[in-house]
Amino acid sequence: MATLAEDKPTNRFPKITEEGLADLRKRVGVKIENTVEPWNYEATRDAIRHYAHGIGDDNPLWCDPEYAAKTKYGTIVALPSFLFSTSRIVSGYCGGLPGVHAMWAGADWTWHKPVLRNDTITTEAYLKDLIGHDTRFAGRAYQQIYHVDFYNQHGDLVAESDSYVFRTDRDEARERGTKYTGQVGKVEKLTDEQMQEWFDLYRNEEIRGATPRYWEDVTEGEQLPRMMKGPMTVTGFIGYAQGWGGLYIRTNKLHFQLIDAHPGLGIPNKFGVRDVPERVHWDDDFAREVGTPGAYDYGPERNSWLTHHITNWIGDDGFLHKHKCQIRRHNPDGDVIFIDGEVTRKFEENGKKYVEIRQIATTHRGETSAIGTAVAELPSKA
Repeated sequence: MATLAEDKPTNRFPKITEEGLADLRKRVGVKIENTVEPWNYEATRDAIRHYAHGIGDDNPLWCDPEYAAKTKYGTIVALPSFLFSTSRIVSGYCGGLPGVHAMWAGADWTWHKPVLRNDTITTEAYLKDLIGHDTRFAGRAYQQIYHVDFYNQHGDLVAESDSYVFRTDRDEARERGTKYTGQVGKVEKLTDEQMQEWFDLYRNEEIRGATPRYWEDVTEGEQLPRMMKGPMTVTGFIGYAQGWGGLYIRTNKLHFQLIDAHPGLGIPNKFGVRDVPERVHWDDDFAREVGTPGAYDYGPERNSWLTHHITNWIGDDGFLHKHKCQIRRHNPDGDVIFIDGEVTRKFEENGKKYVEIRQIATTHRGETSAIGTAVAELPSKA
């Protein structure tokens, strides 16, 4: 029979409370004023390139001015997921429930216009909903959904997104969560033979580029080329943060100002220094404290991988109009994921020709990592 000490989790972190939830519910529908400063205000050449390289995307439409000048845009274009770097809120920065863990878990995007080199982006945001869930990861959890609108310097709405985080009890996830039973801290060595076979996907990755993919040539049931991401490394996670900016990555005085303004944010490290919860992405020990197998990738990063899969396929003359991403599990250090897609529908709307694509990302162990649905406009021979 279990003892009381064995049966009850050790509470090391703040809990989700009814008072905190009541405060959050008061914020639903209220425009967020004085939003935290984004990583990028402007879609400069370097900002676009750094973001693209942060997800392993070397498409010349984003990265090569001479190439981009010959396209219909006449200049470098920002990849669709670049907008994550222009809003901390769409990327997972959330209010309420101080000291309670937050995990970015999905987004529903609509793009209306391309973002071109040197466009300036402003945003408006509000908390859209708060929904309770029962999860294997941490028991009772709350989905905090934000809506963000993105405008360019001309006042045009270029995109909008509903993105969400799950607020979870770190102690429950660590002591009672069943999603990663037996996987926490486990290291599976990859062989050179495995990696060389997988790296063929990188060697043969096709960027459609200047060759149009005409709507008439696409068939329902058509498979997209498989895309690989990984093997996951902490270096890779930091590489993404360099282009995206992270949520709480600050140094010295700016770190102090952040922790001073939000006391519940800082969590003591092994030296007793209050550090940010974002270190789950590079600190194995702390990642396990919140119930995950180890340091893991960023949610917006994985969403960006799925949209990368689509933009590679549609080419320069295609336009990614909608994308919905749902994160299903963590990708810890050492994981590899494969992204597959299938055209599920062709349709016409308002004189434009679209395809709908269903995506699934799976780990090298066959586990579902993320799912996505895209709607892309393609050029027509007509």
